[in-house]
Amino acid sequence: MRFDSILFLCVANSARSQMAEGLARGCFGDTVRVQSAGSAPGGVNPFALSALAEVGIDGSGQHSKHVDSIDPDSVDLVITLCAEESCPVFLGQARRMSWAMPDPDRKHEALSDEERLQHFREARDAIAQRLDVLAALRDGPTPLQPVEFHASLRVPDLAAAARFYTWLLGVEPKTWTHRYVTFVSEALRTNLVLLVSDGLTLHQDTLYHLGVDVGTRQAVIDAHHRAVSAGWPIDKPARTTWRGTPLHELWLKDPGGNLVEIYARLGEADLAEMPANQEPVLLVAN
Repeated sequence: MRFDSILFLCVANSARSQMAEGLARGCFGDTVRVQSAGSAPGGVNPFALSALAEVGIDGSGQHSKHVDSIDPDSVDLVITLCAEESCPVFLGQARRMSWAMPDPDRKHEALSDEERLQHFREARDAIAQRLDVLAALRDGPTPLQPVEFHASLRVPDLAAAARFYTWLLGVEPKTWTHRYVTFVSEALRTNLVLLVSDGLTLHQDTLYHLGVDVGTRQAVIDAHHRAVSAGWPIDKPARTTWRGTPLHELWLKDPGGNLVEIYARLGEADLAEMPANQEPVLLVAN
């Protein structure tokens, strides 16, 4: 996701968008231009400033602005935070996202200052968590070009699950054993495997992982080098395997430690190169 400037919008530009502005400045520093505005600016809510101060952000220099005062050419990304209200219209070609959430001021509720501040804290934390994801997506590595996916679910009743997913996917299983049922959905470009919940430890050999088919041997090799550049943990380097389902494959771990297989099926020329001992062959130098 590419952007160098953000505009946060809500009606009064007093609470949600002001907290978003302060939090985003703290998150991005000088790398992103951050602005906020509204269609009926009403001054910065003191509870918003208090909520920001609690996390070390000084919002005292912020002020409410009318959306018409913002130059459309100065904005790459517009994020609206209105929920029950109609958010301001912003002209321009900027990408738009909605982070709809209720007004924390709760003007029509009889609340103590502490109760009202608590609503601001909750809105502040929700905005901060969304900003964390946005920051992680900004200027991310060039994505892969998947042609198919493999996913697995563990189920307590294999037969009942097979019946349900036949209905859900609109296709019958391609194959099944006493331990798993495999669906291939061309419409979804997905292989879905249902695994019986038998209490045994799950690992890649039981098909319990996310798989991404990138189409070719070279694409698997490229994925290896791009993963190294991006800093993703490599569990097993790019290699060709012949036992079981012959594949070019690369095993990664996501930030939570979950295994992800990047793979491509072998063609006839690849299969002709199979060694007599069928041991895996590395596709990249150690």
